[in-house]
Amino acid sequence: MGSMSWIHWAIVLVVVILIFGTKKLGNMGSDIGKAVKGFKDGVKGSDEDKPVTPPAPPAPPVNPVTPSTIDVDVKEKNKL
Repeated sequence: MGSMSWIHWAIVLVVVILIFGTKKLGNMGSDIGKAVKGFKDGVKGSDEDKPVTPPAPPAPPVNPVTPSTIDVDVKEKNKL
């Protein structure tokens, strides 16, 4: 009574096929296979697939000077 024999497994398989149908079971199997393949590719090849490029140098700070802009440092230096 502890383990199931092959006859029990055959009955379970027939019941599962009757409930879900062969087409749906095939679709589930292919979907699971694609998911496992995508997971394996993501784990092993994420760093190897991308070429190594050096990082771009930082852009210089933009300081637009308009007539209404007052440079406080220059104004204070002129007072001295």
